[in-house]
Amino acid sequence: MRAIWMAAMAAVALAGAVTGAARAEHPVRVFDVPKGAHPHDVAPGLPGTIWYTAQWQGALGIIDIKSGKVEQVKLGEKSSPHGVIMGPDGAAWITDGGLNAIVRVDPKTKAVKSFPLPADSGYTNLNTPAFDGKGRVWFTGQTGIYGRLDPKSGKLDVWPAPKGRGPYGIAATPDGQIWYVSLAASFLAKVDMETGATTVVEPVEPGVGPRRVWSDSKGQLWVSEWSSGYLSRYTPKDGQWKRWKMPGDKPRAYAVYVDDRDVAWVTEWAGNVTIAFDTKAEKIIGTYPGSGPKAEVRQILGRKGEIYLPESGLDRVMLVETGKPG
Repeated sequence: MRAIWMAAMAAVALAGAVTGAARAEHPVRVFDVPKGAHPHDVAPGLPGTIWYTAQWQGALGIIDIKSGKVEQVKLGEKSSPHGVIMGPDGAAWITDGGLNAIVRVDPKTKAVKSFPLPADSGYTNLNTPAFDGKGRVWFTGQTGIYGRLDPKSGKLDVWPAPKGRGPYGIAATPDGQIWYVSLAASFLAKVDMETGATTVVEPVEPGVGPRRVWSDSKGQLWVSEWSSGYLSRYTPKDGQWKRWKMPGDKPRAYAVYVDDRDVAWVTEWAGNVTIAFDTKAEKIIGTYPGSGPKAEVRQILGRKGEIYLPESGLDRVMLVETGKPG
């Protein structure tokens, strides 16, 4: 009951915070990618580059930030990549729904290696990858699975998710712990990284539609609630939730990413904006409109001094320059 009360108070408190929400406070650059690429997720690539998944063209995209040059590496016949992240080995690791496989791309040689899911897993609609503290990549599948791949041994495990369909966003905390959210089943989950068992954490209210999750520097989990339009925070230490309604009449919070300054970046589809939310001051500090109508910014990622916004609806990637690149 206390968690619900705290969440309600936070929602009321934000009403005044969003009224005078700041506009963009940092310069932005926009990169056009091949028409029809439909850039879904992004990630930091090698220094000076941005990676994106060209979902409709079955490729890993590579943007040279300085020159603006764009290259795409084909991943295989029937490829339809969704998520991408840099692994501890410096390679791009991709969840590919079309191939039903985890795919590795060497950033220097452009060599592609595929790790197919077990044949009996069926079509899993692979979603997002994240690395734990032991160098293993975890992933979600919207049909109702989550899994783990050990790149060293090639061993791949798949588990059925609690409540069936829905596993979507996934992330690691600073200590290497893995958490994921289920969009359709509406919960946050902690994974036992050795047994694969899931501990379900229920949201403040049912049906909020948690879509993405990211950790701040303290290990608190920030969740974008698609169906409710809230940005929420779960603190594992005390099991408490706190929530903030995003601006607008019917907001749709798609993705969340917490940067090196503990600023949470939230894509809000109804307003066609990305919102910068200071997690320490608990207020909005910037709003970044799409570079055109219906930008449909999906998963956000970045590195020190840079935030990447994939505008899937416009075949563009936006770069927000928050400081000197790391």
